Amino acid sequence: MVRRMSEDLKNRDSVDTATSFGFASVDESARQGLVNEVFAKVARRYDVMNDLMSGGLHRLWKADLLNALSPPKNDTAFDLLDVAGGTGDIAFRFLKQAGAGGSAVICDISAEMLEAGRSRATGQEPLSFVQGNAEALPFPDASFDAYTIAFGIRNVTHIEAALSEAFRVLKPGGRFLCLEFSRVEMPLLDTIYDAYSFNAIPPLGALVAGDAESYRYLVESIRRFPDQESFMQLTKDAGFELGRYRNLTGGIAAIHSGWRL
Repeated sequence: MVRRMSEDLKNRDSVDTATSFGFASVDESARQGLVNEVFAKVARRYDVMNDLMSGGLHRLWKADLLNALSPPKNDTAFDLLDVAGGTGDIAFRFLKQAGAGGSAVICDISAEMLEAGRSRATGQEPLSFVQGNAEALPFPDASFDAYTIAFGIRNVTHIEAALSEAFRVLKPGGRFLCLEFSRVEMPLLDTIYDAYSFNAIPPLGALVAGDAESYRYLVESIRRFPDQESFMQLTKDAGFELGRYRNLTGGIAAIHSGWRL
């Protein structure tokens, strides 16, 4: 259904401002709704599919993200904002690693993804769930010590706006960390990865989540996302300093880092 909707939008006679939805071109005003539909449908099986699609690698990548963040392990106050983190993978890991002063807010535009995260919480964690758009975060300036976003930023319509908001809500000295699929930089691996992504992941989505089209979009969205150098430049344009990235598994994913100084 997602593909049919995107094709309908693609064929409109009057598309004011076009943007990508996977490999389709859609009206900019419609994209977020299409993305929301994808995550509403996959939320229930999202974590299971992540394990199956990556062979468990996403767990190692997320551990690398938290190791890069290195939250204080004492009672120093340290507030994390995890954006597009509805099911809670990053926030729960952070709270296990952080000391008594650690607290986290999960902000996600998808009510269904947030519900999946709430179902995993015990209610005892210093953790809040907030529904909100990464492009217009519902938080005051300089509210957080760290901002993380894992496999979410490629799903926002205006990446520059999301990065600007990340900069705004961080305190001076705050850290930005983004884990995202990226451009494979190893010969042969890129060919194998493409074949697996397009030929195996949508059928796997159909089998496990009953939804091939949403997973076809997710695969296509990876190919439309900026490469490592281009995305690092976007973070610099947003104001982040000391920007760098580290490839994971040959560039299948990358961790981008920057600071609000």
